[in-house]
Amino acid sequence: MAATEAVIVRAPAKINLELRVGPVRDDGYHELATVFHAVGLFDDLTARATEPGAGVSITVDGIQAEDVPTDDSNLAVKAARLVAERIGLDSPDVAFELRKGIPVAGGMAGGSADAAAALVACDALWHAGLDREQLLEMAAELGSDVPFSLLGGTAIGSGRGELLTPVLARGEYIWVIALADHGLSTPGVYGKIDAMREAGEAPQPTPVPEINDDLMAALRAGDAEALGATLSNDLQPAALAQAPHLEKALEIGRKVGALGGIVSGSGPTTVFLARDSSHALDLAVALTASGAAADVRRAHGPVPGARLVESVRG
Repeated sequence: MAATEAVIVRAPAKINLELRVGPVRDDGYHELATVFHAVGLFDDLTARATEPGAGVSITVDGIQAEDVPTDDSNLAVKAARLVAERIGLDSPDVAFELRKGIPVAGGMAGGSADAAAALVACDALWHAGLDREQLLEMAAELGSDVPFSLLGGTAIGSGRGELLTPVLARGEYIWVIALADHGLSTPGVYGKIDAMREAGEAPQPTPVPEINDDLMAALRAGDAEALGATLSNDLQPAALAQAPHLEKALEIGRKVGALGGIVSGSGPTTVFLARDSSHALDLAVALTASGAAADVRRAHGPVPGARLVESVRG
């Protein structure tokens, strides 16, 4: 059988339909209850076989490519080394070419998507034969959002977000995604909400956060209007405190009749649920014309998690 020379894996962005942030745990993470939803913004990762001893390398293009590290701190590089370690491969020789379609530090799990893509790519390139549970275990080691980037669809996340329960949701939803021209530090936003809570500037967390029953009912029914009314994010006050201009985008979304609008995760990306494709276009035009967003994309969800889209054999 011919050796695999290259594989291409596509991984989606995520939004949090609901993000409940509990108190800080002993391990430094926050206890979370969230509903992840994968949407049609993608990073594409090409993995090419290289000469023995070449090691792991990565090049990046696409949106905000200059903000993506290309050293050992890159999550895709870490993922490749982890797969090699697990399968007993002495030299993880792979060249990654990453094309970014997901904003960097935008609260949409772009780095996690790249890590998930690298897990799938290395498994295929090296014919490792890893099963889904093994990949999910490695994903959880790499980061809290990486397991969902593998799974995709819609899922409840608990723990620090790595414990997943798939949600049987009906229908497809149309989102308008307003991108900012700079990112926000996820640890910084979590630190800010802790400080705001301590100062009495934000509601106190419940010891064990739980998902809103109304949101789950909306997903089961495929009711976009009900879903929009239940979108929520405990980190939004902290993101707005660090990037007050995001309120302009949220206000425009309200004026143009978005079914719901929210800061995505730790921000600064904001997302809006549209009634239909025509309404999505109206929202996109309004956000662009106002200057409230550096760029605007339209995407549908849910979509699958990281998956192999092409394999080239020698």
